[in-house]
Amino acid sequence: MRLISSNESDAYAGARAIAPVAVVIGVVAIVFGVLARGAGLTAPAAIVMSATTFAGSAQFAAVSVLASSGTVATAATTAALLMSRYLLMGSAVAQKLPGGPIRRFALAQLVVDETWGVAFARRQFSERRLFGAGLVLYATHVGCTAVGAIGGMRIVDPTVFGLDAAFPALFVVLLKPHLANSSGRAAAVFGATAALLLTPFAPAGIPLLGAAATSLLDLPAGDAS
Repeated sequence: MRLISSNESDAYAGARAIAPVAVVIGVVAIVFGVLARGAGLTAPAAIVMSATTFAGSAQFAAVSVLASSGTVATAATTAALLMSRYLLMGSAVAQKLPGGPIRRFALAQLVVDETWGVAFARRQFSERRLFGAGLVLYATHVGCTAVGAIGGMRIVDPTVFGLDAAFPALFVVLLKPHLANSSGRAAAVFGATAALLLTPFAPAGIPLLGAAATSLLDLPAGDAS
């Protein structure tokens, strides 16, 4: 099954455009692999999670919940809430992906924030750019997770390398773009408030789940609008 036509110039352009981002994603994926091992996941489990989820923020949130002794259900729900923005992105892309359901489904798996931006460069969607960018980013994400997860078996205490700060640091970086609009700022305030109110008495992982639930406030102003 071919996902793109024989004209691969746009696919190459997409791959080239995403390359600098892929370097950063690769580093993040290595850190995720190490921390996933520290949270109790096996190397295959961490790799499969990256291959099936393909969303760094959701993966870090889920592993953070597990690392704090939260339940699998809480981790999965938190990740699902953080990925809710893809509902809007998916509905927008659905109108532009040609072909049958299998082809459309396969291409849709490559839609993440970064590949979305490349695919819609110059306000004109290109499935070939999406494919090129998505393929590079997906391979980097999964491959570097494997490097971190397998190499992480040699790291007894990740805190020695300061990797315990990766969770909060990542979310601070992810937060900045959303502070540019009022709904994003509101979501940030409500999220912080929910986490602070729940932390003293809620079970592990629930404060993060409550904070993630407030992310729904920012959906109307997301990139898919």
